[in-house]
Amino acid sequence: MGDVLPSTPPSGYDTGRAAQAVDAAFSVPDAYTTAFVATYKGRIIGERYMPGITRTTPLESWSMGKSVVGTLMGVLMQQGEYKLEQPAPIPEWQTAGDPRQQIRIADILNMSSGLRIKAPDDPDFDPAGTYPDHTYLYTGRVNSFNYAATRPQQWPPNTVGRYRNTDPVLASYLVRLAVEKRGEDYFSFPQRNLFDKIGIRSMVMETDPYGNFLTQGYEFMAARDWARLGNLYLQDGLWNGERVLPAGFVNFVSTVAPAWAADKRPIYGGFFWINGTGAFPALPTSAYYMLGAGGQFVIIVPSHDLVVVRMGFDKGSPMAAAGLQRALTLLMEGLPRTR
Repeated sequence: MGDVLPSTPPSGYDTGRAAQAVDAAFSVPDAYTTAFVATYKGRIIGERYMPGITRTTPLESWSMGKSVVGTLMGVLMQQGEYKLEQPAPIPEWQTAGDPRQQIRIADILNMSSGLRIKAPDDPDFDPAGTYPDHTYLYTGRVNSFNYAATRPQQWPPNTVGRYRNTDPVLASYLVRLAVEKRGEDYFSFPQRNLFDKIGIRSMVMETDPYGNFLTQGYEFMAARDWARLGNLYLQDGLWNGERVLPAGFVNFVSTVAPAWAADKRPIYGGFFWINGTGAFPALPTSAYYMLGAGGQFVIIVPSHDLVVVRMGFDKGSPMAAAGLQRALTLLMEGLPRTR
């Protein structure tokens, strides 16, 4: 299985239900849905765009960028640069006795490093308090890599799961360290080593003032290309016979992280969200997804060979779920279980 193509759709799905799903995705005008793409077995079975948006328009993704940097880490693992279980070689942590030397790469990808920052998703977050570090990593005119790497330890790694921008920023730091260590161009690495391999041509990645990719949420890409990235995971990291991601990596990102499971929140894996508590009732708990502010989703349903991309403007985010939930219900009604 290879590229995501609009032609030669596979047999075995209900074309009527697929058409209804597209209608449902755009049924709530106040959701400001910009794009909807559904693929089955790697082929497009439903697609529509808001007027003024085309299939090549790069669209804001926000925190779906975390899944992008996770994928780049997977590429480097396939290339032999890193392993999940190794301590993360962050230069700022190499002083003797620094407890952060115990943080593994797996802990970073699991949002379980234990580093201390203020973040809006923390249970004890006070919105009336100081400006959150989580947001500062989007807006501060700082070297984001150094800022994340100098945060202190709050908990032992792999014990508490918290959704904090520190970890994806550190993963992006590790990407830069590995690429430049082997003398390659950092800025072209994502295109050369990932996007070119799976047919992506629309990705735009922004940096902080120091030239560091801000892969926690400053990436823009067309909906079809998001579908390609989703299908790379659906295909277990293989594309046209080439292993882009290492064996077992897809299972890692789509499995609930141990620290999140211990907290009885089976909702986060390796820079991917998990449908563990049924956020999408029409989907099995084995479904997992990229998620960004404003209602950005790339949903992967391995049991039905389904990938769904939904993009929208931020002002429609309070209404984004209604049409998407209905669209997913219709798609699942029209698709057989394949695995």
